[in-house]
Amino acid sequence: MKQPVFAGTGHAAGAGLSMPRAASQAEAPHHVITAADLRRAAWTSSLGSALEYYDFALYSLASALIFGPLFFPGQSPTVALIASFGTYFLGFAVRPVGGILFGMLGDRYGRKLVLLITVTLMGGASTAIGLIPTYQSIGIGAPAILILLRLLQGLGAGAEQAGAAVLMTEYAPRGRRGFYAALPFLGIQIGTVVAAVVYFALLFHVTDVLQGWMWRLPFLISSVILVVALYMRATLKESPAFAEIEEEERARSASLPDVVRQSWKTILLGMGLRMAENGGSSIYQVLAVSYSVNIVGMRNATGALSLLCAALVGTIFVPLSGLLSDRFGRVRVYRGFAILQLVAAIPVWYVLSLGILPLTIIALSVALGCATWGMFGTQGALLPELFGARHRYLGVSMTREVSAVLSGGLAPLAGSLLIAWISTAHHGAPRPGQQAWLPLAGYVMLLSVMTIVATFFTPDPRNRDLLDRRDMIDT
Repeated sequence: MKQPVFAGTGHAAGAGLSMPRAASQAEAPHHVITAADLRRAAWTSSLGSALEYYDFALYSLASALIFGPLFFPGQSPTVALIASFGTYFLGFAVRPVGGILFGMLGDRYGRKLVLLITVTLMGGASTAIGLIPTYQSIGIGAPAILILLRLLQGLGAGAEQAGAAVLMTEYAPRGRRGFYAALPFLGIQIGTVVAAVVYFALLFHVTDVLQGWMWRLPFLISSVILVVALYMRATLKESPAFAEIEEEERARSASLPDVVRQSWKTILLGMGLRMAENGGSSIYQVLAVSYSVNIVGMRNATGALSLLCAALVGTIFVPLSGLLSDRFGRVRVYRGFAILQLVAAIPVWYVLSLGILPLTIIALSVALGCATWGMFGTQGALLPELFGARHRYLGVSMTREVSAVLSGGLAPLAGSLLIAWISTAHHGAPRPGQQAWLPLAGYVMLLSVMTIVATFFTPDPRNRDLLDRRDMIDT
């Protein structure tokens, strides 16, 4: 017989901690989570995150490097870049719709079902992008299909990361939720590394990647990750915390107006916490790469290489930040990484403006791999613990995805407009947009300050009872 390690509320069995609701566990053994179940949940959540962020990094790199001439030809490079980032933003714009829709389904019918749906939407849409005819073949239909598939990507992504965070927080033993809830976010680094490696290999020694079918290959690879993720999620047990209240939730699931009325303070605080993290992630993964290649003049492959190195640094800082949050508290650790992003902004963007590859790699590794992804790893348990059990999935989804539009989705578009403005002001210079590094650094600093302020109004939810129906801010 397998030894249960914990159940229901996230208490660790055999670790000197009590296990409430023992009678209900005896009647419903599927509530009991074994060590093998925990490992499976961590792997399947990580694979889903890997697919989401492989798609994210892939689309980011493609928007910065190739989508302009493929789908928006005949425009100046700056206008084509803005159009390309416009389709990128649309994927963010629809994410709140996906977050709300699938968040309500996840709170009513369970985390597992929704995670199966979201991973299918994301992987299927990404694979289909690799099959789209270009503008040269079908004209205006090409960008129209690209936009449709980007919207489907956004719908699926709108609840994927929230679901993974909620699932692992509810699976994890009390006292180690920070670490285990950070593990799915390692999928972000996995997906980013794979996307960067694929693009680096594709662009290295290739003079014109836009000719032929080679640009399609990275998107078609999504189908492989999708098949593996679907197989693992199909055999996953439901979240133990949801299993405890499943019948009650199907009868009394909270509506969207109820959640907004009950949790508006928590949602606003969560959005404030995400300004620096999500905005910084988009700025450094998308805008910094585009700035280095299209404005400063570095080779295409060097942008992918810099992102790859930053992702490798992130594989260290994501689980480390989760461990630190278990020991020192979620809010204190989160604030520390936000402050690091603030003080690093000006030197990082100045280094990016120089166009020196080793320095560019170091700068992105500090800004993205350490500061931004340090916040992200801490956030894994922080956001789910802030919300009550009855609407946790919907609350986290709304918080993440509305803030994603305001910070992550707008950042590359606003940044490209800043670059265009600086380029116009310095018309005639050898590289007219190069001086945009200072306002771009200011943008990062503004987002960081917003998050730092939000941390001083956020209670630390470390190790709270996950079956409590109330939000942390109301307890």
